Amino acid sequence: MTLLSILPIMQIVLAILIIIVILLQRSEESLGGAFGGSDSIDTVKNTRRGSEKVVFQAAIVLAVLFTLVSIAIVVTK
Repeated sequence: MTLLSILPIMQIVLAILIIIVILLQRSEESLGGAFGGSDSIDTVKNTRRGSEKVVFQAAIVLAVLFTLVSIAIVVTK
C-alpha cells in the first residue's frame, strides 16, 4: 500500500473516531446554552477532570490529526 491509498482510509477512521469521542462528551447545556445564554441556575463553570478531560483532549488531538491528514491528501494530489 502506498501513502496515497492509506491517507483516505486514515481520514475515514479519524472522522468516525471524532464522531464517537464528541458523542461521548457530557453535555450540560440546554437549548439556552446553545445560543450563548444559560438555562442552568448554577452558572459556575466546572473544570474537566478524570475521564472527561481525557475525552476532551482526545477530541482535540483527533481533530488536529484529521486536519493534518486532510492537508496531506490535498498536497499529494
